[in-house]
Amino acid sequence: MQTQPQIHCIVVGNPIAHSKSPELHQAFARQTNINISYQKQLCPNDKDSFTAVVEAFFHGGGTGMNVTVPFKEMAFELCQQRGRLSAYATQAKAVNTLAMINGQLFGDNTDGRGLVNHLQQLNWPLNNAKVLLLGAGGASRGVLLPLIQAGVKSIHIANRTEQKAHDLLAELNNFSLKTSASGLDNLPFSKVDIVINATSIGLSTDNQLPFSQDLTASYAYDMMYGKPSVVLQHFEKQGAKISDGLGMLIHQGALSFELWTGKKVDMMQLGQII
Repeated sequence: MQTQPQIHCIVVGNPIAHSKSPELHQAFARQTNINISYQKQLCPNDKDSFTAVVEAFFHGGGTGMNVTVPFKEMAFELCQQRGRLSAYATQAKAVNTLAMINGQLFGDNTDGRGLVNHLQQLNWPLNNAKVLLLGAGGASRGVLLPLIQAGVKSIHIANRTEQKAHDLLAELNNFSLKTSASGLDNLPFSKVDIVINATSIGLSTDNQLPFSQDLTASYAYDMMYGKPSVVLQHFEKQGAKISDGLGMLIHQGALSFELWTGKKVDMMQLGQII
């Protein structure tokens, strides 16, 4: 019986010890009968070191690389200079997945589609939904295009520094949906369908919510996972359905795996991973 060739993949970050990516991709590989080696790679936090790691990995026959903090923007710039980018990576201005396709470095961003796929798995109604996105950083930028493609009716971006929300809003001029922006403390409404937290609210010692206590939502999602979320606690008390970001992590990883292997992961048959 012929042994299946092993593919080699890594996740690069700093720090990296906490990463769950190896467990995720081993589970994907078991389900799809792929022989995979998946390792964590710590990299010094500078562009030259990151570039050297990418070059050495793919020159050595590597198949796929996941990129996490703080290298997503560096990966984007590298693909701009030497390779090509997916539409999702272009919109996000960040890359979380690298592959070598036809001899050319290819950068993708699966974070936003991972979020949308998890929301759809939860059966949350995205079509015609009024969405409030908390935060105007890279995490928010990365989910905008997939949310728009999912058919949301409107997106309001709210950020502590209001100008950053307006700056991000300006990037959405090419999309035909209702968009608006404000500070977190001056929201122009008190009710939305879905609120998505893409900030670090609650991770500091200050657990005060930066928005009005009167804000209500039918569904609330926090991209963070593994720690209590004051945002989710607030909306759960009002009767909203809630979820943390663990499912987003799993779904975005599955999209990376599909890019590298051509194999689609069946989430319903996956079972417990973490």
